[in-house]
Amino acid sequence: MTKAGKKYTDAAKLIEAGKAYTPKEAVELVKKTSVTKFDSTVECSVRLGVDPKYADKQVRGALVLPHGTGKSKTVLVFARGAKAQEAQDAGADFVGAEELADKIKGGWFDFDVCVATPDMMGVVGRLGKLLGPKGLMPNPKVGTVTMDVTRAVNEIKAGKIEYRTDKAGNVQTSIGKVSFDADKLLDNYITLISTLIKVKPSGAKGQYIKSVTLSTTMGPGVHIDVLKADSNK
Repeated sequence: MTKAGKKYTDAAKLIEAGKAYTPKEAVELVKKTSVTKFDSTVECSVRLGVDPKYADKQVRGALVLPHGTGKSKTVLVFARGAKAQEAQDAGADFVGAEELADKIKGGWFDFDVCVATPDMMGVVGRLGKLLGPKGLMPNPKVGTVTMDVTRAVNEIKAGKIEYRTDKAGNVQTSIGKVSFDADKLLDNYITLISTLIKVKPSGAKGQYIKSVTLSTTMGPGVHIDVLKADSNK
């Protein structure tokens, strides 16, 4: 069993054992318990009362965090003609068609998000076994298969994130950086939780939000009171 370092141990002492905090308290506490010298990512983990193996209990989508994630994303767009020019004008980092597909087949993955116009899915679809496992496959459910490439690129650059339940019904995503003001982290957190509540599957029964935890890179977790999970206090 790996022994926790002194920084982690000291940070964990600031968290009261067994206590569930309000979102505002948790955000302030997670900033204090960051243990890295670099600007740590603040992660939010939500355990939902769903069973993703059933189609009517899956949770997946995308949202734009009001204050972004603190990380600039590299965007690749599959498009031709006028839509390719539109993507370039919007600030996409890479734009193309078959030539980009060939690069990916050769093992190139220097991008964070992949967007495609619907007419390009014949080309992109053949990359499913490469893009899928890396979470890079364009999907209309999260707005990455679209004719409105300007909006797609702008939203991603502004801080759009994707969320989806894993096999155990958990959603885990970044809500910003430790360097963010507490109020901005709280705004991002509330946006995420409010969205998850809004998209509650029709097939979900019983308690929907079972647990919520905030943590930083290599830092201890801070549990949030699920009865106050969407409160901004």
